[in-house]
Amino acid sequence: MSRILYTFITLLFTLETIAEISVIPAPLSIKETQNEYRSGTKIEICYNPLLKNEAEYLQSIFTKEGLQCALATGIKTKNSIVLDLSSKIKGKEAYSLETSSQTIHISASSPTGIFYGIQTLRQLIRIDNKQIVVPGVSIQDRPSFPWRAFMLDECRHFKGKECVKQLLDEMAFLKMNTFHWHLTDDQGWRIEIKKYPLLTQIGAFRDSTQLENSRSNKYLQKPHGGFYTQEEIKEIIRYADRLHIRIIPEIEMPGHAGAAIASYSWLGCTDKPIPVPCKFGVNYDILDVTNPEVYSFIEGVLDEVINLFPSPIIHIGGDEVKYDHWKASSAITQYMEKNKIKNPAELQIDFTNKISRMLSQKGKRMIGWNDITGDKIHNFQAEDETGSSAQLAPGTIVQFWKGDSTLIRKTLEKGFDIVNSYHIYTYLDYTYKKTPLEKAYSFSPIPENIPAELKKHILGLGCQMWTEWLPTCESAQKMIFPRIAAHAETGWTAPESKNFTRFSNALQGLLKHWDKVGIKYGDFK
Repeated sequence: MSRILYTFITLLFTLETIAEISVIPAPLSIKETQNEYRSGTKIEICYNPLLKNEAEYLQSIFTKEGLQCALATGIKTKNSIVLDLSSKIKGKEAYSLETSSQTIHISASSPTGIFYGIQTLRQLIRIDNKQIVVPGVSIQDRPSFPWRAFMLDECRHFKGKECVKQLLDEMAFLKMNTFHWHLTDDQGWRIEIKKYPLLTQIGAFRDSTQLENSRSNKYLQKPHGGFYTQEEIKEIIRYADRLHIRIIPEIEMPGHAGAAIASYSWLGCTDKPIPVPCKFGVNYDILDVTNPEVYSFIEGVLDEVINLFPSPIIHIGGDEVKYDHWKASSAITQYMEKNKIKNPAELQIDFTNKISRMLSQKGKRMIGWNDITGDKIHNFQAEDETGSSAQLAPGTIVQFWKGDSTLIRKTLEKGFDIVNSYHIYTYLDYTYKKTPLEKAYSFSPIPENIPAELKKHILGLGCQMWTEWLPTCESAQKMIFPRIAAHAETGWTAPESKNFTRFSNALQGLLKHWDKVGIKYGDFK
């Protein structure tokens, strides 16, 4: 045999082996063994009684494949899949997965770790004649970052609970643990608040929708709207909880408040009635942060949000506040003079800290986009409007999305935790030409030159789907997938183990999975 032919055959064998055990996100350690597992025609899942949810979840996966699967409590070492808790596995989300000819054994210290082991198992399984076949592997795995988030904007275009549940399913498959739900904005209020019924009676519906881009004068002359009842919110939270995904709601303030002001005009600085905005981009209407009734409104909204969402963290937005209405308001001017507030950025920090204290008293922690730091990050901001010596309230989480990366270090040095969502890598509504898959994959949540002692305060990353120009679930999916897989791997896999070639090869398995479950993905090549 010629050396060239031998090399070619060896390469083919190697690629086949890699493909066979490829997993996204890539595990911390995966070793091949000779212990291939092949089930009988009837599969038995043996589980610790504390893992009933996870065992039933795995059973449902097999049932969908047309496989017979029984459940049994306790540990059986032959002809079974064993789900077991072990204090030897360190970390809530860590797990181990071991195969032998007779058993697949998934161990973790918590149900969450077991659940992630199941997601890895799903990618390893091959079905052959009503049997499952899993290659011989020994996997030890845990995530790099504790915060691995996907955000869905439903204000610009309402998607509905079935679309959300499908996205949650795929987040779970990729071991993402945080669903950031953008529920209020200028163009729509999407969550029922019983104390303020006009928020959904008026604020959830607009007359038309801007088309093409934010500078366009073309509009789709057709009403658009929708919202989630509190019962529907609870249903989705229960669904996510079974998938070990926490949901963090975002209630925008003090800007991006057009839908709220359209519902209750006294929330704004002019007290003039406005329609729910149909134009996208940055609007001028913002909350009057000197009005005590505005704070009563916010507290009433947040009380109902907190009663719905078990998340310890609430997102208050805080981005893209245009200060025109504040600068034109005599009440705002008098308040700033009385409280020695130098500029609008300091006024926003003053407001943000009041909301932070309000949430803290209710046992919640606040997160907001990095506009809340007072730094200048937008071209529409004048130099004298930004820059502040005022300090954000302790415990605030800053979600970085825009500006020079040096602002991350500046914020860390002030003692704040950060979620890195730098838009040029993580905005999923950007075209594949602007943010190709490889660029998305190259993102590192920790910028260069961050001192070691500060790195632990970068909690992780978020990737965002803004829906101004993506009206349907299918059109959004084509932009989300496959780039969400790149961000999932960045959040989970150790940086030194990331490899785009290996990821691209493994992606073929995900594409087959998405085809099977009806997910549309974009033309990313």
